[in-house]
Parts: sequence; structure tokens; C-alpha cells
Amino acid sequence: MISKVNSLTIWGIEGYPVEIEIDISKGLPGISIVGLPDQAVKESKDRIKPAIKNSGYDFPSGKITVNLAPADLKKEGPYFDLPIAIGILSASGKIKQSKLSEFYFVGELALNGEIRKVNGILPMVIKLKEMGIKKFVIPYENLEEGAIIKEVDVYPVKNLNECVSFLNQEFEIKPVKTDIEEIFKKRNKYDVDFNEVKGQKYVKRAVEVAVSGGHNILMIGSPGSGKTMIARRIPTILPSLTVEEALEITKIHSVSGILKGAIVFERPFRSPHHTISDIALIGGGIIPKPGEVSLAHNGVLFLDEMSEFHRDVLESLRQPLEDGKVNISRARGRLEFPSRFLLVAATNPCPCGWYGDSQKECHCTLPQILKYRKKLSGPLLDRIDIHIEVTSLPGKILFEEKEEEGSEKIRERVEKAREIQKERFKNEGIYFNAHMNSSQLKKYCILTDQAKTLLKDAIESLKISARAYDKIRKVARTIADLDNSEKILPHHISEAVQYRCLDREFF
Repeated sequence: MISKVNSLTIWGIEGYPVEIEIDISKGLPGISIVGLPDQAVKESKDRIKPAIKNSGYDFPSGKITVNLAPADLKKEGPYFDLPIAIGILSASGKIKQSKLSEFYFVGELALNGEIRKVNGILPMVIKLKEMGIKKFVIPYENLEEGAIIKEVDVYPVKNLNECVSFLNQEFEIKPVKTDIEEIFKKRNKYDVDFNEVKGQKYVKRAVEVAVSGGHNILMIGSPGSGKTMIARRIPTILPSLTVEEALEITKIHSVSGILKGAIVFERPFRSPHHTISDIALIGGGIIPKPGEVSLAHNGVLFLDEMSEFHRDVLESLRQPLEDGKVNISRARGRLEFPSRFLLVAATNPCPCGWYGDSQKECHCTLPQILKYRKKLSGPLLDRIDIHIEVTSLPGKILFEEKEEEGSEKIRERVEKAREIQKERFKNEGIYFNAHMNSSQLKKYCILTDQAKTLLKDAIESLKISARAYDKIRKVARTIADLDNSEKILPHHISEAVQYRCLDREFF
């Protein structure tokens, strides 16, 4: 007898429907699974048989063939344990087949019949919404995440017995919905704040400019100067997530297995260690998974001690920084992961870390310093708009009782600047000043005559590289937006030039 059960799998960060066909025929007892299953899917037969028996049902004696269609799509993970078990019980006459076509099923089975949570529920629910499917049976532990999309009714089940009783209408399970608005009330409640950062007014201003215009930023300074402390507070001044942005982030985190709760309601802050591989940073693998750049989508990617990262790892950042996405090609298809993030990097000025410091002496030679800085290639630095020096604080500043400006006030200015950009670029296909191309620069970065003269003099006298010309104009545009100025004035150019210290001969 043949039964059919609907399920889903994950390819990249999207859900894909899978039809599971189960045939029980005469022959040697055993389960054969076909349709490009990976090892986890193949091992499901060793979970399904004891789960069915321990749930009080007789396991059919005969040859069981399980076909996962489409056959050319690689299937991975424990998603199919529950639907295969349901299919076997249906083919054995334990479940009414007429009911199965209405539902989609996913879930991992424990040996005692309990149903464990799986990753990637949200992308699956979104796919069902697109397909117009209303009913989805999921593990109880995935309830909050699965119930976010109102158009799909999710039915959480705790064990195989409960699922069978529900399908046979012997047990009622009501569909559940998650209140997104209630969850979003918790957002922006951070444990850190910029008012905890003593001094560093110049650096905090540069960070405000970077966040306002979507400009990547590199902080150069000696150990203990506050680079990491400042970086970890950047999410507190980012504008609140929209529901659409939150769903994008949640999809990625759900597939990666790091989702906590129903939905991500705060912007991500990812800080990978400098020993990370290029695949872990960018994404990939035999069955590609999102990397750190995608986990930081709509948030911050912080590279502490940037010069210590492997050069090939840093060079792999060039495409996501330029395009806002990662393209990964494999024999079975091409995947695209979103990766529109704000890059925040920190590095020491030299191997010992004390070059230019007013409190400690540097013992590095000039060739050592130059070699250390060449670890950051020109093409990579070309994608970082702001380079800022972070100096060590004198002891007296640390003991001052002066109240520093908090994150809330800074965020208000950032949101106003971003609203100006949103209106400016509403028909351009971009969101931030940092993403302007040459024609958009010419159209929107209008300099006064005095500002043009100042920029020309700065490039000549400070020996700033030609590649920094566009970067300075983009940053100046953001500074002008913070000032609510339509034109770029001389003091906007003057401030923007100060944020390009690595373009000078030697700072």
C-alpha cells in the first residue's frame, strides 16, 4: 500500500516542499530511503522504528520504500522523521489518508516517540504562506517561531501519539499565533550604553557619522584605548528593526540553529575570532550554510584585531561589502545569502600596539610597522569609508564625574539622518549615502565653491590618495544630513577629511 505525506526541507535559507511517498510491499523487512538523502536522513530509519514501537503501534513487517521527491534536490537533517513515521502508520491503516493531504509535517523523533525541535521553521512557514497552504504540524518546541506568520495555522505536537490522535480527530489541537507587537516592545533594551564611554568625543562622533550613512569604519589605536568598548555599543544607536528586517534576520538565524525565542527583535552584533576560516565567515560547505557576514545581516560585523585575521579571509569580504550579498555556487545549484551589514573593525597601529601613544613607547621598527599595515590590502581599505585614530585616555578623564551623552540621544540624530536618506533614495534602489554610485554622487553631493576648494587643497597638501575622493564626498554628505543641510559646506568637508587617516603617507 502507498501513502503520501507532505513535508519541507531547507536549501540555503529558503524552504522547499518535499513529497514523501511510502510503499509497503512483500519482501525482507527493512526501510530503504531514496531521493538524495544525506547521512542524517538515512539514519532516520533507526529512529523511526523504535519511535513507532515505543508509541504503542505495531511496526509493519515487510519491505518499506521511502521516496523523497523531487529526487534531484539534496535532503538533509532530521526534518523527515515525523512525516515518514506518519506515512508508515498511514500505509498500515493507523491514520486516515484523506486527512494527510491537508497538512505539512516536519519534526525529529526521539526513540521514545517524543518530537524534538528542528532548525529553519520560519523559512518553511513563509514558503507555505507563498504556496497558499494553511496547515502545518511542527514540534511543540518550535511553537513561538512557527506561529509568527498569521496566514498559516501551525499545530504543535509533543509526541507521535499526540500527532496520530490529532489526525484521527481523537485529540484537539488549536492553531496558535504569536503576537509580534508584544515581542517588539522588548526591543532596544540594551545592557550597555554610550554614556558609559568616558571621553573619546571625536571617536563617538565618527561612529555616529558611520552609523547614520551606513559607512564602514576602522578604528586604529593602542590596547585599552576603548575600541572594543565603543564597537559593542554601536547596536544601541542603530534605528529599531522593522518587521520585514526582523523576519529576514530570523530566517537566517533559524536555519543556522542560533535562534532564541520567536523572532530576532534586536540588530545582530557578530564578533568572530581572528582565527575564523573564510567558509565560516562568508558561508559555504558541501550543503552551503550562512556565514558570519549573513548572521550580521541588518546589523554589525565587528572584526577585533583586524590585522590578525588571515589575509585570504579578509579578502573574501570584498564581495559582500560591495554587493550586500554572498553568492555561492555548487554542482547542484547556486545560492544567495543576504549580507548587508555595517563593518566595524579595530586594529593596533603596529605589532606591539603602542606606535603614536602618548603614554607608552613603541619598540617596533619602521619596516615592521609598514609590514603590519600591509596586511590590510588597498582594495579592502577602499571599501572602508572611515579610518579613525583612537588615542589613550589620560587618567584624570577616567575619574571625571562628567555625564556623557547617552545612546538614546545619539540614536535620535541617526534616525533623522536616515529618514533624509530614505526620502532621497526612494527611487534609486539604495538606502544609505555609503552605497551611492558615481552618477548619484554627482547628483546628490553638491559642494559649495568654498567646499570644492577646501577638498582640492586637502587632497594636494595631505597627499590623500585619489581613491579617497569619493569616500570623502559620501561621508561629507552624511555629515551635512546630520546638520540638516542640503549642500555640503566647507566644515563638512573638513570633518570628512579627518576621517581618512590611512590615506595619508604616514599618520
